[in-house]
Amino acid sequence: MDFHLDHEQLALQHSIAGFCRDRWSLERLADRRCDRFDRNSWNALVELGVTSAMVPERRGGLGLGAVEGAVIFEQLGYHLVPGPVLWSALGAFVIPEVAAGKRLAAGTEDAGQSPLFVEYASEVDSFVVLRPDGVARFDRGQVEPTPASDALDPQSSVGYFDALPAGTRVGDAAEAAKLRRIGVVLTAALQLGVSHAALDVAVGYSLEREQFGAPIGSFQALKHIMADMYVRMGLARSATYAAAAVLDDPEVGDVDRSIRSAKLLSGEAAVENARASIQIFGGMGFTWEMAPNFLLKRALVLDRVFGTPTSHALAISAALEEEVA
Repeated sequence: MDFHLDHEQLALQHSIAGFCRDRWSLERLADRRCDRFDRNSWNALVELGVTSAMVPERRGGLGLGAVEGAVIFEQLGYHLVPGPVLWSALGAFVIPEVAAGKRLAAGTEDAGQSPLFVEYASEVDSFVVLRPDGVARFDRGQVEPTPASDALDPQSSVGYFDALPAGTRVGDAAEAAKLRRIGVVLTAALQLGVSHAALDVAVGYSLEREQFGAPIGSFQALKHIMADMYVRMGLARSATYAAAAVLDDPEVGDVDRSIRSAKLLSGEAAVENARASIQIFGGMGFTWEMAPNFLLKRALVLDRVFGTPTSHALAISAALEEEVA
């Protein structure tokens, strides 16, 4: 197996990175914290094929694999692109209008708990619900979400449902399992992007900020912190792209173990790198004017999407115990 991105994948990475940098650069992250959801920028993102990249061509998508999906979503995570990118990408598999860019979808996993919080609930047209027995869809107007104050990410518009309708069944249990696996990999890719952004902003600040007549990046203690950040990001990248490759070709590895490991390592990298970035910025690192504040909040939100670190660790442990037994 070739573990390098090919020329087409690198071109895709460059294209998405340039698009995101022009519209959602980290340099103006603080300036856009109170921006409302920009439907025009979203439409341009959809026209690039971001939300339908992995959807088969017969369903109106580009027919790309999970590796290409990870390439795209790493850049979306790096630039903290607002909008329900994850759930619209999943919804495109089962709602043709989402794949065509005519509708915007949010979603959630429904395991019977209540209430269910949904990002961008007030901005979307349709909702996708992954349940153990299948995939359901319902549209705005069938049940309206209750607005919720979101202290973790002011760029999102969160709503919650005390109960969800049965909705229209658009996929069986196998489809739900497939979308859940794709969701885990794409979430890991978003987390990888966050960890990379946290490292970059920390390194950039450490080279600009001077103390005692020298850049703080020259101090040995901070070098160690940033070296640890780089190692965490590297492990997360290896695990995420390996999981995407296994998802594309299940014969080369254990799919569930691979994607769970990617989610664990990428989640740790995102949260810990964001915290380390705040440490390097000092007292102002957690303020609204500084990027590390937003990176940590996004990392904490993503850490709860498609399973907690504990749930994935326990599942991996149980699988290993079963093999030994």
